[in-house]
Amino acid sequence: MDRDPSEDDSVADLSFEAESPVMPPNELLEELPSYDWLLQGRGRRVFFPSLEVLERPQEPASWSSVLEHRVPVVTEEVAREALLSFVNSQCCYSSAAAGNLIIQELRQQTLCRYRLETFSESRVSEWTFQPVTNHQVDGPQRGTSPRLWDMKVQVPPMFQEDTRKLQVPHSSLVKECHKCHGRGRYKCSGCHGAGVVRCSSCSGTKRKARQPRRCHMCSGSGRRRCSTCSGRGNKTCATCKGERKLEHFVQLVIMWKNSLFEFVSPHHLHCPGELLAKARGENLFRDENAMVYPIVDFPLRDISLASQRGIEEHNTALASRARILQQRQTIELIPITEVHYWYQGKTSVYYIYGTDHQVYVADYPKRYCCGCTIL
Repeated sequence: MDRDPSEDDSVADLSFEAESPVMPPNELLEELPSYDWLLQGRGRRVFFPSLEVLERPQEPASWSSVLEHRVPVVTEEVAREALLSFVNSQCCYSSAAAGNLIIQELRQQTLCRYRLETFSESRVSEWTFQPVTNHQVDGPQRGTSPRLWDMKVQVPPMFQEDTRKLQVPHSSLVKECHKCHGRGRYKCSGCHGAGVVRCSSCSGTKRKARQPRRCHMCSGSGRRRCSTCSGRGNKTCATCKGERKLEHFVQLVIMWKNSLFEFVSPHHLHCPGELLAKARGENLFRDENAMVYPIVDFPLRDISLASQRGIEEHNTALASRARILQQRQTIELIPITEVHYWYQGKTSVYYIYGTDHQVYVADYPKRYCCGCTIL
């Protein structure tokens, strides 16, 4: 295959492609007076505005309704139905034990779960590049680049995480491609620029072993067109896509994240904490604002302390690297019932938790695996 005569660089002058992507050297992107505040050194820079203190009076909440709140009582019938439903959802559990065990005692209690969500926005700047095409380059000659927090963007729905990348206006610089040195192509490593390789069928001998006729794969030439470069002897630079020049510009990366703090009131149950953290509860209190204040005078002091600790942790962690857009704190009531039962001379316990009556049982009396009882 003939090479394009318009390519003024000979294949012999081309270098081989680097094995890994190459970042532009430090000296490539010179200092620009209008960008000194924007970029200092390599890598990303994080920017955040000063937070304004919201003037909102802190009103004491009334918790009398919480004290009067009642959770539906779990009866023996409900406890057995919940266990049967759980057993039927397991592949190796026998329903006979759930139907025949004797429930001796139901101990009900209520836990409180405090949850704080903080929705924040952070902005990071970084250099990036793209091949130069026919579009107009937006460089510093068209004006001064805006400060990162002055760029207006549409905020996603509150408490829904998202990431967006935008080109900072007037930050573009056009430079020669640093990977192919402005040539737009590389010498092919498969054929070393020759455009042809030794025929794999006849190993370059032009005839197959013990056959008088010439090799039909290479027509007796001993060479075949290189499949890597289609016979051109070179490949297009993957960095500049053959355009020879790159447009470097400052990219704004905006990240919206939802930070979560959870606390479940202390208990002495043998039910795993991760289950209670995910349990479905009944909402007692909900507060959502640009900034929430710690809960005070809650009947369970641990909840008030958790609220204070969670808000302090989030505000401290995010103050230096993000802007808080919205906070939401809730208190949920999680009912839990400790069911004591007797079966075949042994006593044990299982738990019913959450408003949807989920079950946790650590030592169910009859479990099977491959037809064998696990003792």
